[in-house]
Amino acid sequence: MDKLKLIFKEKATALGKEVKALLKENGDKVVDQVAIRQLYGGMRGLKSMTYETSALDPIEGIRFRGFSIPELREKLPTAKDGDEPLPEGLFWLLLTGEMPEHEDVSWLTKQWQKRANLPQHTKDVIDAMPKETHPMTMFSMGILSMGNDGVFKKKYAEGMSKYDYWDPTYEDTMNLIATLPLLAAYIYNRKYNNGKQIDPDPNLDWGANFAHMLGNDSKGFMELMRIYLTIHSDHEGGNASAHTTHLVNSTLSDAYFSLSAGINALAGPLHGLANQEVIKWVFEMIETLGTDEPTDEQVKKYIQDTLNSGRVIPGYGHAVLRRPDPRFIAQKRFAERNIKNSKLVNIIWQLFEQVPPILQGLGKVKNPWPNVDAHSGALLVHYGFKEYEYYTVLFGVSRALGVLAASIWSRALGLPLERPKSVTSEWVKEFIRFH
Repeated sequence: MDKLKLIFKEKATALGKEVKALLKENGDKVVDQVAIRQLYGGMRGLKSMTYETSALDPIEGIRFRGFSIPELREKLPTAKDGDEPLPEGLFWLLLTGEMPEHEDVSWLTKQWQKRANLPQHTKDVIDAMPKETHPMTMFSMGILSMGNDGVFKKKYAEGMSKYDYWDPTYEDTMNLIATLPLLAAYIYNRKYNNGKQIDPDPNLDWGANFAHMLGNDSKGFMELMRIYLTIHSDHEGGNASAHTTHLVNSTLSDAYFSLSAGINALAGPLHGLANQEVIKWVFEMIETLGTDEPTDEQVKKYIQDTLNSGRVIPGYGHAVLRRPDPRFIAQKRFAERNIKNSKLVNIIWQLFEQVPPILQGLGKVKNPWPNVDAHSGALLVHYGFKEYEYYTVLFGVSRALGVLAASIWSRALGLPLERPKSVTSEWVKEFIRFH
């Protein structure tokens, strides 16, 4: 049994016993109440599931196993020639709750290098789709096609104890995460690089190798990929992609089915596709104004014109957060450290100053602050990565770290099929009559 799996087994066994005792003694205690507005409002804010790897506070933002993003940057191992945290270390932390050492991260990098294998039939699936197909469609289909080699599916068919479900889920997760950059890069090069594929470099870490296969070996882009893949990885269990992955996984569908479903949720414009919408909107603003150095007054007017047309300002607002997204701030700090005099980045910062007061002035916006999507596109464009239709695939590669780590925990703790109760509007009207 490999070292990461052994640590996880010890942690999961201990927590499983603790949860069993907790339910026996306190299982009937009431945690929350449901308001009618939540029945019609997407169950917003309803506490209805457990999710071990991260938690989201409306004020503090995301914490990964209790650590904030600035703490991750300070404590997680980095590459020898870099300053940004390695995503391998973040996955170790999510799975074990322990901050890894450099040797742990090096071991995990080598594990993923050994496990990475993009099957020929997956390449054939991608090649069979029209080139104009959206990259997220290709990504989801590619993930599904790799499930032919899934470990859980085979072990389940052979017959296994439910207490061991976590083990093949771990194996599928490790194999899937190892291969996702190869799949994502294959899609990118097929669609945007005339099919000229770039072989992986066995001397690079997971994030840097992804940057390499995307055709950019600059230190700056590799560092951006490391921090990007780290901070986009998880956002507690209630967001659409995490919850979808969790729901599908609860049916005992394997990691491939579950992640593909989560990627489909991420592809929606109210979720991960927003990063594409942000940079598209900024480019439209630059074209409309006829300048990439607009004045504050020009920016304010364009914001107001967008709102007056019935559109939202992409990248602003969040279902939970009530402060600027720490992931936005982390990307802003990255730009301050690494990017000098970028007109596009300056516009993003200009929007950060101008959008919130305008939205606050409307009197009905709970969160006027930028979210993670408001900054990422400008950083990618700075490093020559201009195909914004592809940006959500990058998000998906990162999000796999969190949702699949959580899926292993779900199987280890024996979480059941998720099946909430629905009611009709007629039921609601009857309830109101008698209450």
